[in-house]
Amino acid sequence: MLSQAKPAPQFIGSEIYRGSSYGHWHPLRVPRVSTVMDLSRAMGWLPDAQYVTSPRAKPAALLNWHSAAYVDALTRVAASQTAMEQDRARHHLDTVTNPIFPEMLSRPATGVGGALMAGEMLRHGGIIYQPGGGTHHGLPDRANGFCYLNDPVFAIQSLRRNGAMRVAYIDIDAHHPDGVEHAFGADPDCMMISVHEENRWPRTGELHEGGPQTYNLPVARGMNDDEMALVRDALILPLVEAFRPDAIVLQCGADASLDDPLSKQALSNNAHWGVVVGLMGQAPRLLVQGGGGYNPWSVGRLWTGVWATLNGHDIPGRLPPRAEAVLRGLTFDGDRRGRNPPPHWFNTLRDPYRGGAIRDGVRQDIDTLRRRAGL
Repeated sequence: MLSQAKPAPQFIGSEIYRGSSYGHWHPLRVPRVSTVMDLSRAMGWLPDAQYVTSPRAKPAALLNWHSAAYVDALTRVAASQTAMEQDRARHHLDTVTNPIFPEMLSRPATGVGGALMAGEMLRHGGIIYQPGGGTHHGLPDRANGFCYLNDPVFAIQSLRRNGAMRVAYIDIDAHHPDGVEHAFGADPDCMMISVHEENRWPRTGELHEGGPQTYNLPVARGMNDDEMALVRDALILPLVEAFRPDAIVLQCGADASLDDPLSKQALSNNAHWGVVVGLMGQAPRLLVQGGGGYNPWSVGRLWTGVWATLNGHDIPGRLPPRAEAVLRGLTFDGDRRGRNPPPHWFNTLRDPYRGGAIRDGVRQDIDTLRRRAGL
């Protein structure tokens, strides 16, 4: 029996995200989790009582999903900072997307450690926020799409070990969660819902693909806030309500934002926060993870707003000076968006609402998935 008490949401973070980078040219060169921590503290939203330092998963724990050969290779390459040809060919280490850098094992292992901890902390219900999680592309035997390990998979496993047998995984990243679907797409006790940009890498997650509880919604570029609101209200929330999960995992990737350099979607951060609000209370356990997001201002503001939403904090129209200073301290070298940032990237968390017409294709695809689900 789950406790009826409602503990305050907990934030799982780590300083490793401040002190590590995939390299000066890589999309993940930008600070993200550290910005959320700093902004949340500057707003008075992250007291010590709600902050938990993430542990680091040991190599043995990684074998619960990743292959021994891959874990051995990742451990060896991280220690030596050199890779052999077989590491590149079989395990995709030392590649353009998954380069060698000093924290290439310790950083993703921290994400897995936080995911494992989240499942344990949610044994009796509650809300956990883990912005450093959400590496949804990692595959059992190789790195994939910036993801060396797949912490959402470990989160779902941990939730199940701690009493949540039916888990709903919702992913609103611009990219399809191919690794998570590989793990749970055929599992009838794991509902998977993904809203992603069609024809965007990894080019998986077609409308008619997936197992009995898998619902993929590829959306043409330019998805706006009104379209996401319809997806939320007509598809995501009814599916989750009908499934009656013991736990929800939301991968809240920020790269579907209009301001992100790696997608062609047109959402504001209001769309993501609306999905968070809608899912709160739909299961006794809620874990919200990060994911994609490659503009330091847009991802930092969006994910800080997620934490505010989970706690019921009002988001002010204008940030106080201490919080604005956090955003003014960011840089975005090598991208045109960093040359002349608009004022609202510094002085507010909330984007202007980006509504628009709801395209026929979006309505039709929602209807197709609703019919498939018997809604």
